[in-house]
Amino acid sequence: MRLRHEAALFAVGGVLGLLADAGTVQALVGWGRWNPYLARVPSFLLAATLTWVWNRRHTFAHRGSGRSAASEWLHWLALMGAGACVNYATYAVLLLSFEPLQRWPALAAAAGSSVAALVNFSTARGVLFRRPKELV
Repeated sequence: MRLRHEAALFAVGGVLGLLADAGTVQALVGWGRWNPYLARVPSFLLAATLTWVWNRRHTFAHRGSGRSAASEWLHWLALMGAGACVNYATYAVLLLSFEPLQRWPALAAAAGSSVAALVNFSTARGVLFRRPKELV
């Protein structure tokens, strides 16, 4: 049952991250006239930071990483890099394959995030937050 609960909370964090990611990339491309490929860098960093905060406080609150907050955040970013590669590859393929998505990159970002969610949950739970939190 705990796995289902964690997966549900991870999904909530993922939706929050997706909103931050897609909203940021859409704003940078639509209003800032950024290149849609480069706009994913700040949008990913914002979304990854938001999901790290959510997941350490909610999804994996009963688990620990044994790291300082700064070290844990950097480890989170590194682990999410695998998911980010899957996410970005899906995003880029969709942008290259469907020209209308050039103006609506948030849709491609949503698809990339969905595909990467399984990779991200597996690495977050199985690598970073794999142990019960120690009581102090």
